[in-house]
Amino acid sequence: MSSPVSIPFLSFIHLDRNSKTPIYLQLAQQLINAIQRGYLVPNTKMPGSRTLSDLLQLHRKTVIAAYEDLHHQGWIAIHANKGAYVMDNKTKVSERPYDALVSLANYPSQTGYSFKQSNILDNPFETSNCNYQFNDGTPDIRLTEIRQLSSLYSAALKRKNTLKKLDNPLHAGEYFRDQLSNYLNSSRGLHISKNNLLITRSTEMSLYIIAQLVIAPNDVVIVGELGLFTANMIFQKANANIKTIPVDENGIDVDRLAEKLKTVKVRLVYITPHHHYPTAVSLSAQRRVKLLQLAQEHGFIIVEDDYDYDFHYEKSTIMPLASADTNGRVIYIGSFGKSLAPSFSTGFVVAPQNFITEMQKYLGILDRQGDVVMEQVLGEMIAEGDIHRHLKKSLKVYQERRNNCCNLLAKYFGHQLSFSIPTGGLAIWLEWHSPISLLKLAKDCQKNDLFIPKNILYQNSKTTAMRLGFGHLTTDEMEKSLEIMHGSLVQ
Repeated sequence: MSSPVSIPFLSFIHLDRNSKTPIYLQLAQQLINAIQRGYLVPNTKMPGSRTLSDLLQLHRKTVIAAYEDLHHQGWIAIHANKGAYVMDNKTKVSERPYDALVSLANYPSQTGYSFKQSNILDNPFETSNCNYQFNDGTPDIRLTEIRQLSSLYSAALKRKNTLKKLDNPLHAGEYFRDQLSNYLNSSRGLHISKNNLLITRSTEMSLYIIAQLVIAPNDVVIVGELGLFTANMIFQKANANIKTIPVDENGIDVDRLAEKLKTVKVRLVYITPHHHYPTAVSLSAQRRVKLLQLAQEHGFIIVEDDYDYDFHYEKSTIMPLASADTNGRVIYIGSFGKSLAPSFSTGFVVAPQNFITEMQKYLGILDRQGDVVMEQVLGEMIAEGDIHRHLKKSLKVYQERRNNCCNLLAKYFGHQLSFSIPTGGLAIWLEWHSPISLLKLAKDCQKNDLFIPKNILYQNSKTTAMRLGFGHLTTDEMEKSLEIMHGSLVQ
């Protein structure tokens, strides 16, 4: 029960001494409103008449008159030698005439107005309390040196020059963009400056802004027959006409794209060429060259999403298409710091300066403030070589987990499925030889403490497959998970 002394009556009682309504009635009405809205909860003891009159600078008889009016209406109960109390919920209805009135103590459950609703943007991700969980390929946050990140962030926050940047966030990220452009030039064969970079919160934000700028209703957007669902959601929301082309062991079928271009005007082609999502195959060098040629001939845009470029397990790496783009046809997007804690990961866009300038206008609406301190820390991690050392260390762990996962898949499932050992990334594409029900398998596994989300399952008349992430599970956790899946399969 709240103390009457602690209740901020002055915050919800405002009396108009020039009003024709008597002061005691104004006071009674505003106290009723406070009870309805839950400011004065049931069984709350009201202040004494002297206390409330002193607080509100009123004559005591005015407060007494207001209390008597509340008592007669059934809003408060007055007990001799005890004081006045807000009526509780257990009081009989006959003693509470205000029960028929609308209570304002609860916030409305629905709006009183109509608004646009979209099932396109329904959250595709599921959660579970199972001890073992599969996903589509995410890093293991346990490998991140949280104390080091915390120390770097704390140190950056205390510097005077960082605090000055907080007052001007639009120009505060120049240091990070300088460092990131150098990092991308050295690691991915690009030839950019900070003016060719836009920093966003995520690749989804990057793609959303791009879609707003380049896609008009009914523009044709080409994606892989199996593709990244979040990207497809963004294109659908932009009212694009999405068309698919097949994907094989060499990536998207560029020859099929060339055939389609003979009859269809294409605005944009979205690709994940380093490791196609979800099948994890790489786009071959020959197809990369032809795709760039087609873009120049037919005038379409290539959006190259390099979502997991940092995760290489082989010595030889394939450079992004953006590194060979001389005609300004490729918009290159990705994420930096993906192997760190999620809050330290950031998205980026690489494009010609005129396009980046226009994107900054949209970013100024969506995320004007940004995260100045985090960007400062990431820039310092590049400059000091910390990010390189972290990646080198974590890649050894992920490579071991990849090898372990492949060995366990062969052990438990033998000839029931096929897969190729990925040269990079954090997921393996599994194709089942017989058309088992993957949804039933997921349901059976969940009964045994293994969660398999729907977004990693791919099943239609031609395909029964799964994108199995291995990066987030230790060798023991992966063995237990696959053991559960095997046991659920043979039940």
